[in-house]
Parts: sequence; C-alpha cells; structure tokens
Amino acid sequence: MTLTQERPLTYAKMKGLVTFISGRSSFLIINTFLATYHCFLFVFIRVKPSDFDYLKVIGTGSFGKVLLARHRKEGGYYAVKVLDKQMIIKRKEQRRVMVERSVLLKGLKHPFLVGLHFSFQTPKTLYFVLDFANGGELFYHLQREGSFPEPRAAFYAAEIAAALGYLHSLSIVYRDLKPENILLDSEGHVMLTDFGLCKEGVAVGGITHTFCGTPEYLAPEVLLGQPYSLAVDWWGLGAVLFEMLSGLPPFYSCSRLEMLENILYSPLRLPSGLSEGAHSLLKGLLERNISKRLGQRLDIEELKEHQFFASINWDDLVARKVRPLFIPKVVRINQKMVRNIISTSSRLVLIVLSFSRPVLVMCATSLLRSHCNLSLPPSTTGRRQPLPAQPFLDSPS
Repeated sequence: MTLTQERPLTYAKMKGLVTFISGRSSFLIINTFLATYHCFLFVFIRVKPSDFDYLKVIGTGSFGKVLLARHRKEGGYYAVKVLDKQMIIKRKEQRRVMVERSVLLKGLKHPFLVGLHFSFQTPKTLYFVLDFANGGELFYHLQREGSFPEPRAAFYAAEIAAALGYLHSLSIVYRDLKPENILLDSEGHVMLTDFGLCKEGVAVGGITHTFCGTPEYLAPEVLLGQPYSLAVDWWGLGAVLFEMLSGLPPFYSCSRLEMLENILYSPLRLPSGLSEGAHSLLKGLLERNISKRLGQRLDIEELKEHQFFASINWDDLVARKVRPLFIPKVVRINQKMVRNIISTSSRLVLIVLSFSRPVLVMCATSLLRSHCNLSLPPSTTGRRQPLPAQPFLDSPS
C-alpha cells in the first residue's frame, strides 16, 4: 500500500506538542506537554491494557480490532481500537495511523464526532480509547431497512453536515464519508468515526491531491487526479444521502470499473417519489463542476440555507435538542452478561493483556467523564474498504 510523501506531520496542538515517530520494528510515541499562560488543565495518567475489561470484539480491520471495554475503576464503557504495530509497518500505514491520532488529539468537541479519551501503547500494540456509540453503523440499518423515509434521511444528513462543517472549520477534509463510518448512539444521533484518511491544513479555498477514499463515494475530481478541496466531502454527503433515500449509492454498478466510469460520465438519475427539495439538494451536492457544487463557496452555510433543510433549527440540532426520528434498539449490559462475555473471551483478553508495560499518556481532565446507556452494537458484514492512499502518477504502474 503506497502512501503519498507529504510534508512531515507536526502536532502543535492547543493541548500539547506530540511527536509520533515510526521505526522499523516499533513505534515510539513521545507525549510532551506544552503549556501557555492560558493553561488548559492536564494531568498525566498511567494507563495500561489491564486497566480495562475487554468484553467483545465489535469491529475488525486490516491491522487491528475494535473492542468493547469497561474501565475497571471508573466503570465507563469505551470502544478500544487495538492496532498491531508490525502489521501497520508491513502495510506501510504509519501515516494513516498518525493522521488519525493527530486529528483525535485536536480534542474534537462536537456532538456528532467520536472523541478520544486515552491513547497509549505497549511494545507491540497501539491503543485508542474512544467513545462507544452503541446504536450500530448506519450501514447496518440501511442493510436491514433498505432505505429511509425522507424526514429521517434529512435528519441524518443535517447532523453529518454539521460534523463535516466543524471539521472544515478546523481546516480538516474528511475524505471517507460512507455509511460504515457513520455510527448511531443509543439516542439515535449520528457520530462520525475513523479519521485515518483525513487531511489537515486544507482551509476553505485550499486544495490537496492525495488519491484516497472508498470507490462508491469518490468525487469525480479525485478520480481524475485533479487537485481538490473541502467540496469532496459535500459530494460524499450527496452520495450518502442518495443511498439513504434509494438504497444504493449513485452511479452504482457491480463492476468497479463501470461504476467509476459512471461517476465521471453518466447522467445522475434521481430516485422517484422524492420532494423537490431533495432533488435540488442531490443535484447540488452531486455536481461534477466543482465551481457550481453546493458548499464549494461558503461551505456548510450554503447547505443551511437550502430548502431541503428548511425545517432544521441548526442551533438546536447541534445542541442535540432535535429528537431523532429513530431510536436504535440496544441490548443493555448487566453484570451477568459481563461475566459471561469475559469468561468466553478469556483467550482474547489474555492476548490483549499480554503486553502490560504502562506508558505515560496525557489526557485532559475534561475527558474523564462517566458513561451511561450502555449496550452492544449490532455486528455488520460486507463492509466496503477504502482504496489505498497513493500519489497520482503520469502513467499507470
């Protein structure tokens, strides 16, 4: 898997200065505290794998797993991403992991983004301790229901747009919007996750070049190898909204080559039975001419004014005062279930806990909060994988 050689990543964050160095056989994470007279309050906490009870595998990836875990002292439930360092190096994915950690360490403060609570490591493994969104992936619910009614799709699209707008305000382009990366919490609100394909330093009007993303949701300018802007995320939103309303992404084909050709050249065929506002929004977001695409000039402010979102009070939406139209059915975790899961997963727990050397990690005290409404998310199959990030070449290789 080839990655673009871009400028070295540096992390001068409001929360500190973090250097992330990769080596041949291991990763070295140096956490350094950088304070100003404004002084955000930080504490150093010694965290190790055995501080958590690991209850269930809730996700798998190319170089790690996501585990449902309970903090033994606090009792809070988290999603712990466990990454194998050697596999990361073997697949040459160091930069992707570094980018995800960099974005998470910005201390994302948005109700529709998954947040980081702790990050630590052992000689062989990296750990990200994240918010646990227990309502399952949007992908799962789409598979089960086929499509969503327009009001429900509009609600999800508005919350996704709010999250993207927040990332864009931090000069971050997301680049991998798809139902698999959109989680629901127990109340039915969305939470975007997986920031490995994000690109930092792309302000409104700025451009970047890296070829990456998931085929069904790639914007035409990415496929053509052209410089692209934050507007690729609005194309992605259009593709996800189209899928929520129709059951399939726009331009979909079982043949990947045909699908990519459709994205570039085929006319957009809108689902029947939708409102005029839905048709207008889909046309605006899935506009191949970047200069005419909705969101290209004023980013999310253009979407807020669109008739499709006329019923949305955006301040109430971000304050989570708008009641979701669908509440996921979740399975509550009780002590008996916890004991049973641990007893049947002892081998997994032994593997996870086999590296017990603690490291110092820096964590804001504001992130040390307890959790409630705990449940197991539904498992999903058939996840679509993003294409490897790679540079554009003048000729195929």
